[in-house]
Amino acid sequence: MKIMLITDAWDPQVNGVVRTMKRVIAETEAMGHEWEVVSPADGFPTIPLPTYSEIRLALFARRKIEERFHEFEPDAVHIATEGTLGMAGRAMCVKLKHPFSTAYHTRFPEYVSARFPVPTAWGYRFVRWFHKFSGRVMVPTPSMVAELEGRNFRNTVAWTRGVDTEHFHPRWRIAEGAPGDPYEGCARPVFLNVGRVAVEKNIEAFLELDLPGSKAVVGEGPQLEELTEKYPDVHFAGAKFGEDLSRYFASADAFVFPSLTDTFGLVVLEAMASGVPVAAYDATGPRDVIPGSRAGVIAPVGGDLAAAAMECLELSRERCREYAEGYSWQACAEAFVQNLQPLPPPERKRFWQRIRLRRRRNRALA
Repeated sequence: MKIMLITDAWDPQVNGVVRTMKRVIAETEAMGHEWEVVSPADGFPTIPLPTYSEIRLALFARRKIEERFHEFEPDAVHIATEGTLGMAGRAMCVKLKHPFSTAYHTRFPEYVSARFPVPTAWGYRFVRWFHKFSGRVMVPTPSMVAELEGRNFRNTVAWTRGVDTEHFHPRWRIAEGAPGDPYEGCARPVFLNVGRVAVEKNIEAFLELDLPGSKAVVGEGPQLEELTEKYPDVHFAGAKFGEDLSRYFASADAFVFPSLTDTFGLVVLEAMASGVPVAAYDATGPRDVIPGSRAGVIAPVGGDLAAAAMECLELSRERCREYAEGYSWQACAEAFVQNLQPLPPPERKRFWQRIRLRRRRNRALA
């Protein structure tokens, strides 16, 4: 198929949405599918997202999106995010009566409420409207599906994530004090968190834990400067990529994931694939991955996350790796394609015939 992706999250952003979609594109291109990606990096005028300047919101995009839609003639349209590009793509599909699929990657209402005095109920009203006409709303976990259905969402379907088991691998582990040790000078054990350093990630719940050894945070974000000053004993490494990131993951002793707002938490699987057990709260994402895995420990929300982190030190690193190997990007990509909403072939032909005829008439009138 020819697939058009419309997303507000793309390079140079580093987050789960970008990593997930780039890997899905790579896997599906190997299957023979063709992509057209519309993102803020495509020359649209942009403004920074308030309180999060690293994210740019594209403006005045709808006309350009429609032009690219007509030029590419996609079989399916997928809208990945609820931002300005996502809204423009949604409006186009509704206007042209072309089916589309969407994804619920981020707890948008909680994200907004954490930054502005906006009730989460308002946010859920917006995202329910946004996904209303989507043929399939792809949601990372079964528990997230149940939660959204409880909020009167329709057409939701569980779409789990994969993990790059080559990039995240125990072989990248460097022993304490050995050349290249990313935690040189840090007392052991090392408890790690990787992700966006932002208020909705609840990172302070990790930084305030009473734990032996050292805490490390890999990532950048709007809270980085504030937390670096407030917690001088924490090893803030900034953003890491490629082999450097692999070494940070694999060389840690336990991974602590305090987020209550992630819909999945791809870093949980990346830690496990690196042979590192995970301590997390009983929230959407971890509750679908960790229980019964013997690769991590769940704590009740507001409960003793420090005890869960200490318990992780007793778990088998080999078991963590074995468990993560069960999450395949190929299976994730195949499920994504199955959840797309292409027009049936006969209707597809008639749809594009009507579109071409309408465009010719419009050009003649102009």
